[in-house]
Amino acid sequence: QVQLVESGGDLVQAGGSLRLSCAASGNIFSINSMGWYRQAPGKQRGLVALILRDDITNYTDSVKGRFIISRDNAKNTVYLQMNSLKPEDTAVYYCYADITGSDYYRLDYWGKGTLVTVSS
Repeated sequence: QVQLVESGGDLVQAGGSLRLSCAASGNIFSINSMGWYRQAPGKQRGLVALILRDDITNYTDSVKGRFIISRDNAKNTVYLQMNSLKPEDTAVYYCYADITGSDYYRLDYWGKGTLVTVSS
């Protein structure tokens, strides 16, 4: 079994910053990509940022220059530093990981989500 546990969601004023963390645990052989998706009320879940094993990153256009994704491979953890937050960033943020388990099966895993609310 593999679990992803997020933390760091909170209520923050526009212009503020938050740092999300997501730790993967369980029977892990290797972690390929890790990332963050978000879902705002009434909208579909969409990619925020993704980081590959070789640290190549990909961001959705609306967060470029404001958010930074990073990972600590030794801790199986991915971070999302969110700066200059806007009310439209309000959403439930989900951690994602593409993991090869100790049984060598490669699967997508999701966290339960952490709520980020940005007030105007």
